[in-house]
Amino acid sequence: MMPQTTPRICHACDGFATATITTGLTSANGTRDTIQVNCPTCRGLGRTIPAALHRAGK
Repeated sequence: MMPQTTPRICHACDGFATATITTGLTSANGTRDTIQVNCPTCRGLGRTIPAALHRAGK
């Protein structure tokens, strides 16, 4: 039986994986234009897998 592993909170973003940033521009209806940026370490998931599983390719 394989030991269970739990995903760890990403150390780079502390679990806050996506940020919404205003571009400084406004659209025609007056709302601010925004873009969403994901954490490059966890790719927007907020958690990472243990290094042993990552090396094994699982």
